[in-house]
Amino acid sequence: MEETEDMFESSLNLEEIHFKEGYAEGYGHGLDQGKEEGQQVGLKVGFEAGEELGFYRGCIIVWNSVIQVDPTRFSDRVQKMIKQMDELVAKYPVMDPENESIQEVMDGLRLKFRAVCATLNVKLEYIGYPKTAQDSEF
Repeated sequence: MEETEDMFESSLNLEEIHFKEGYAEGYGHGLDQGKEEGQQVGLKVGFEAGEELGFYRGCIIVWNSVIQVDPTRFSDRVQKMIKQMDELVAKYPVMDPENESIQEVMDGLRLKFRAVCATLNVKLEYIGYPKTAQDSEF
Protein backbone atom coordinates (compact mmCIF):
# COMPACT_ATOMS: atom_id res chain seq x y z
CA MET A 1 0.00 0.00 0.00
CA GLU A 2 2.83 2.35 0.85
CA GLU A 3 4.38 1.70 -2.54
CA THR A 4 1.13 2.70 -4.28
CA GLU A 5 0.98 5.95 -2.27
CA ASP A 6 4.53 6.82 -3.25
CA MET A 7 3.66 6.30 -6.92
CA PHE A 8 0.69 8.69 -6.77
CA GLU A 9 2.55 11.16 -4.60
CA SER A 10 5.35 11.40 -7.15
CA SER A 11 2.73 12.02 -9.86
CA LEU A 12 1.27 14.87 -7.81
CA ASN A 13 4.72 16.30 -7.21
CA LEU A 14 5.51 15.99 -10.91
CA GLU A 15 2.47 18.11 -11.78
CA GLU A 16 3.46 20.72 -9.19
CA ILE A 17 7.05 20.75 -10.41
CA HIS A 18 5.96 21.28 -14.03
CA PHE A 19 3.53 23.96 -12.96
CA LYS A 20 6.27 25.86 -11.10
CA GLU A 21 8.72 25.48 -13.99
CA GLY A 22 6.11 26.64 -16.49
CA TYR A 23 5.19 29.60 -14.31
CA ALA A 24 8.85 30.63 -13.89
CA GLU A 25 9.49 30.30 -17.62
CA GLY A 26 6.34 32.24 -18.52
CA TYR A 27 7.11 34.93 -15.97
CA GLY A 28 10.63 35.41 -17.34
CA HIS A 29 9.33 35.52 -20.91
CA GLY A 30 6.67 38.04 -19.88
CA LEU A 31 9.28 40.28 -18.27
CA ASP A 32 11.40 40.22 -21.42
CA GLN A 33 8.43 40.95 -23.66
CA GLY A 34 7.16 43.65 -21.31
CA LYS A 35 10.51 45.44 -21.34
CA GLU A 36 10.70 45.28 -25.11
CA GLU A 37 7.15 46.52 -25.58
CA GLY A 38 7.67 49.22 -22.95
CA GLN A 39 10.75 50.45 -24.78
CA GLN A 40 8.85 50.63 -28.08
CA VAL A 41 5.94 52.50 -26.52
CA GLY A 42 8.31 54.83 -24.69
CA LEU A 43 10.17 55.68 -27.89
CA LYS A 44 6.93 56.36 -29.72
CA VAL A 45 5.42 58.53 -26.96
CA GLY A 46 8.71 60.37 -26.44
CA PHE A 47 9.02 61.07 -30.15
CA GLU A 48 5.47 62.40 -30.30
CA ALA A 49 6.04 64.69 -27.31
CA GLY A 50 9.29 65.97 -28.80
CA GLU A 51 7.63 66.57 -32.14
CA GLU A 52 4.82 68.57 -30.54
CA LEU A 53 7.26 70.59 -28.45
CA GLY A 54 9.28 71.27 -31.59
CA PHE A 55 6.19 72.53 -33.39
CA TYR A 56 5.39 74.96 -30.58
CA ARG A 57 9.04 76.01 -30.35
CA GLY A 58 9.06 76.73 -34.09
CA CYS A 59 5.95 78.91 -33.78
CA ILE A 60 7.54 80.80 -30.88
CA ILE A 61 10.70 81.40 -32.92
CA VAL A 62 8.70 82.74 -35.87
CA TRP A 63 6.56 84.99 -33.67
CA ASN A 64 9.61 86.30 -31.81
CA SER A 65 11.26 87.06 -35.17
CA VAL A 66 8.20 89.09 -36.16
CA ILE A 67 8.42 90.96 -32.83
CA GLN A 68 12.10 91.76 -33.45
CA VAL A 69 11.34 93.11 -36.93
CA ASP A 70 8.23 95.05 -35.87
CA PRO A 71 7.75 95.31 -32.07
CA THR A 72 4.32 96.91 -32.55
CA ARG A 73 3.02 94.11 -34.79
CA PHE A 74 1.58 92.16 -31.82
CA SER A 75 -0.16 93.60 -28.81
CA ASP A 76 1.53 93.48 -25.41
CA ARG A 77 -0.95 90.79 -24.40
CA VAL A 78 0.02 88.55 -27.33
CA GLN A 79 3.72 89.15 -26.69
CA LYS A 80 3.20 88.15 -23.07
CA MET A 81 1.42 84.94 -24.09
CA ILE A 82 4.25 84.10 -26.52
CA LYS A 83 6.75 84.65 -23.72
CA GLN A 84 4.69 82.38 -21.44
CA MET A 85 4.68 79.71 -24.14
CA ASP A 86 8.45 79.99 -24.39
CA GLU A 87 8.73 79.56 -20.62
CA LEU A 88 6.47 76.49 -20.72
CA VAL A 89 8.57 74.88 -23.46
CA ALA A 90 11.71 75.55 -21.40
CA LYS A 91 9.97 74.19 -18.29
CA TYR A 92 8.99 70.89 -19.96
CA PRO A 93 10.96 68.14 -18.19
CA VAL A 94 12.45 66.49 -21.29
CA MET A 95 15.03 64.54 -19.32
CA ASP A 96 12.61 63.43 -16.61
CA PRO A 97 9.81 61.47 -18.30
CA GLU A 98 8.34 60.34 -14.99
CA ASN A 99 7.86 63.90 -13.76
CA GLU A 100 4.25 64.41 -12.74
CA SER A 101 4.14 67.93 -14.17
CA ILE A 102 4.55 66.78 -17.78
CA GLN A 103 0.85 66.69 -18.57
CA GLU A 104 0.21 69.96 -16.76
CA VAL A 105 2.95 71.75 -18.72
CA MET A 106 1.78 70.30 -22.05
CA ASP A 107 -1.85 71.22 -21.35
CA GLY A 108 -0.79 74.78 -20.45
CA LEU A 109 1.27 75.02 -23.62
CA ARG A 110 -1.62 73.84 -25.79
CA LEU A 111 -3.96 76.31 -24.12
CA LYS A 112 -1.57 79.25 -24.63
CA PHE A 113 -1.01 78.24 -28.23
CA ARG A 114 -4.75 78.22 -28.94
CA ALA A 115 -5.11 81.58 -27.18
CA VAL A 116 -2.33 83.17 -29.26
CA CYS A 117 -3.77 81.75 -32.49
CA ALA A 118 -7.27 82.95 -31.60
CA THR A 119 -6.02 86.41 -30.69
CA LEU A 120 -3.99 86.67 -33.91
CA ASN A 121 -6.95 85.22 -35.84
CA VAL A 122 -4.78 82.54 -37.47
CA LYS A 123 -5.75 78.96 -38.14
CA LEU A 124 -2.72 77.03 -36.94
CA GLU A 125 -2.96 73.68 -35.26
CA TYR A 126 -0.64 70.87 -34.35
CA ILE A 127 -1.86 67.83 -36.23
CA GLY A 128 1.02 65.53 -35.43
CA TYR A 129 2.84 62.91 -37.35
CA PRO A 130 0.53 60.96 -39.66
CA LYS A 131 -0.67 57.74 -38.02
CA THR A 132 -0.34 54.37 -39.69
CA ALA A 133 -2.25 51.16 -38.98
CA GLN A 134 0.82 49.84 -37.13
CA ASP A 135 0.92 52.92 -34.85
CA SER A 136 -2.60 52.29 -33.62
CA GLU A 137 -1.43 49.03 -31.97
CA PHE A 138 0.29 50.95 -29.20
